[in-house]
Amino acid sequence: MGGRRGTPGAGERDPFAPFEALAEAMGALRERYGAGGRPRDLVREAQMRLRLRAARKEFGDTVAVVCGAWHVPALRERTTLTADRALLKGLPKVKTELTWVPWTHRRLARSSGYGAGIDSPGWYGHLFHAPDRPVERWLTKVAGLLREEDRIVSSAHVIEAVRLADTLAAMRGRPLPGLGETTDAVRAVMCEGSDVPLALVHDRLVVGDVLGEVPESAPAVPLQRDLGRQQRSLRLRPEALERELELDLRGDTDAGRSRLLHRLRLLGIGWGELGSSRGSTGTFRETWRLRWEPELSVRVAEAGVWGTTVAAAARARAEADAADTGALADVTALAERCLLAGLPDALPAVMRALADRAALDTDVGHLAQALPALVRSLRYGDVRGTDTHALSDVAAALAERVFVGLPPACTALDSDAAEQMRGHVDAVHTSVGLLGEALGSATGTDPGAASGTGGA
Repeated sequence: MGGRRGTPGAGERDPFAPFEALAEAMGALRERYGAGGRPRDLVREAQMRLRLRAARKEFGDTVAVVCGAWHVPALRERTTLTADRALLKGLPKVKTELTWVPWTHRRLARSSGYGAGIDSPGWYGHLFHAPDRPVERWLTKVAGLLREEDRIVSSAHVIEAVRLADTLAAMRGRPLPGLGETTDAVRAVMCEGSDVPLALVHDRLVVGDVLGEVPESAPAVPLQRDLGRQQRSLRLRPEALERELELDLRGDTDAGRSRLLHRLRLLGIGWGELGSSRGSTGTFRETWRLRWEPELSVRVAEAGVWGTTVAAAARARAEADAADTGALADVTALAERCLLAGLPDALPAVMRALADRAALDTDVGHLAQALPALVRSLRYGDVRGTDTHALSDVAAALAERVFVGLPPACTALDSDAAEQMRGHVDAVHTSVGLLGEALGSATGTDPGAASGTGGA
């Protein structure tokens, strides 16, 4: 919200009046409720006052404070420097690191834990950058967007929309049209009263997808620094242009690249998309399509809550997902992803969750869906050097339960259910063959005997 300092003239509204009214209301609440049952707020506010004193000492009294309205009375309270320092005395000291990360308009519009959020960052960004005639420039932007979507919008529409916005502002007692007036004008003139194209305007312009920038000299979060080190050591430079990368997992460098990309996928950082390898059906080749979007930097910063290195963060995220995932097939898929990412330390938590869900799930269809991913996981040990013995017992037990439950599960099925069950049977048939090979190679016994499928 903007405004100029000084006493407003006749007929002018004080732009700071809403802030004063809100501060007065918060003052009344604080007089009655004190810290509101949160004594730690008093410590936080003491630290705020210390920083405010330092800012005033450096820049003078022209200082703006961005904070929750609840804290305004405490920041205006006259306290001594000694009293504020006394509140902070004895607090444990923790080593922390700070950084700036590029943020997006869409994330600015997203409400945080206590309801904060800017509903229209694109609109305010426009007001900040428009050198003059902000309403005319805004409605011209809207017209350009609608034309790109093949809607018929002419210069006459823009002129009429500006006139209507000015008229609405005058009727509502406002000196200039705001977002409400321009939105009403766009709906009436350019969208013919429809909210469907108006929703597009809100999504693309009122909110928008603008990504901010930070200087190269800005400190990075520990996870970002670790990712940068691995990118340099693996010679895997992030590029905006999409490219295809073929990996031979028998080599150390390519195996490291594969682990890094899979770990990032576990963290929700989609730098690469795994595709099918051309000319090879073995497990020692992977084909990735890589493209580094600027917004991935934001996701790296967000993923920093899971750990300070890529490996530690991916492990923590996998363990949390194992605890939260409900479907058996999802847990087996998670186990497969952990093996692909080279995270053996995460497997115990995943295996516990897998065993718990497998013991409680009696649906043969669910068990059959879970088996293929589990069996595929057993095959990765040869190429990736991963110990998969922990999966063997669970996979064998799961297969036995499918064998026992399959005959009764195949009775009294309609055509749709029969078609679905046929898919499960085919997948289990293929998986059992692979399971026999995996267990047989691990124990040195006959594959058919190892899998228990000799008479199947």
